[in-house]
Amino acid sequence: MLNINQLNKEFESRVRLGIMSVLMVNDWVDFTEMKNLLKATDGNLASHSSALEKAEYIEVKKEFVGKKPKTSYRVTQKGRSAFTEHINNLEKLLGK
Repeated sequence: MLNINQLNKEFESRVRLGIMSVLMVNDWVDFTEMKNLLKATDGNLASHSSALEKAEYIEVKKEFVGKKPKTSYRVTQKGRSAFTEHINNLEKLLGK
């Protein structure tokens, strides 16, 4: 039987779940595309992506394309493992 405390608190937010879900099936995703996919505000996406970066679950790349700044994200191996475990634990909790 799974204890609910075994779920990863880093993935409790809808936005963080969304970020991880998008990155599990895509390589690099840029800020604007992620924002549009998740219907998130700039600040909301920035704060949640920053928390996931701090946990080393995602990698953030900042570069200039022409004269415009571009921020892109991708999942790390640590993030892939943690998110897979989180999803597996959710399924156990639901009795799947």
